[in-house]
Amino acid sequence: MDSASLAARLKKYIEDFPRLRIGVVGDFVVDLYIYSLATRVSREAPVLILRYEGERLVLGGGANALNNVRSLGAEAIPFGFVGDDENGKKLIKKMEDLGIDTSGIVTVPGRTTPTKTRILAGSHHTVKQQVVRLDREPEGAPPETYYNSLWERIEGRLQDLDAILISDYGYNCINKDLLDRLCSLREMIVTVDSRYRVLDYKGVTACTPNEPETAQALGLPCINDDNIEEAGKRMLQLTGNRAVLITRGRRGMALFERDGDIHHIDIYGTDEVADVTGAGDTVIATFTCALAAGASFFEAAKLANYAGGIVVMKMGTATVSPEELLEAVEDDLEQG
Repeated sequence: MDSASLAARLKKYIEDFPRLRIGVVGDFVVDLYIYSLATRVSREAPVLILRYEGERLVLGGGANALNNVRSLGAEAIPFGFVGDDENGKKLIKKMEDLGIDTSGIVTVPGRTTPTKTRILAGSHHTVKQQVVRLDREPEGAPPETYYNSLWERIEGRLQDLDAILISDYGYNCINKDLLDRLCSLREMIVTVDSRYRVLDYKGVTACTPNEPETAQALGLPCINDDNIEEAGKRMLQLTGNRAVLITRGRRGMALFERDGDIHHIDIYGTDEVADVTGAGDTVIATFTCALAAGASFFEAAKLANYAGGIVVMKMGTATVSPEELLEAVEDDLEQG
């Protein structure tokens, strides 16, 4: 397929995103950014004294993947847990303010909603830099009855969904029984981004691990140009997935398909990134939407690569719009 034909197909998929309904099952996280002014060094300890200037709460973790699906124009439907704490309430309100239906979210009494607080500091004339991150995490898994309730909500919407995106950050959003149920949905598009147990999700449509996650899953010290193809083939074999998309940072992506096709996709844009926070969420959101719109694995990976290249140029947890994707497709066509 020539570049112009490919670009036309990619644009058509983007234009079809608004007709899609994507279910997002995952660990929903609060990303809290606190902005401050560095004033002086404390006399009490060798630390900076920071003057509070403001804060911003954004959707993080699986909620960032959810928000990226929404920002791409598709209907994003969340399924997961939050605590009955203040941050859980803020997370749900944030989603509802964005027009997201939160009826698939189960509130677990006494549970801590995962929260990552990033404190940024600088002077009046400099860009604020992250100086410390404080994480609040739930202890253990919710009782079994809450997983049953979560599955009931997922099952009740299956007929409405064009795809399911699983975003597993390791906060016990999915137990063994729920995992098996999700992996058994062989007639659906099911994509997985799992930080610690990607090999447990067997027989789904595709997974999108990064290089460190791939290395950890395979027991390798690292992934590089010398072993990437062997690693990708091994991931396909161990998962039984139809495709594996390994994201490689400034080295782009490597796509491995069950039929033997391998595609190495160069990074889009510059390798001088601003912030990689949440880039994997943007990648799987775009990849999933493209597959649900009818794209091949290669076409979906191309769009995900554009989205990843766009979002890493933004500070903090961010999203990508259809307009930005369309512009990237045009730009790449002109460059090519």
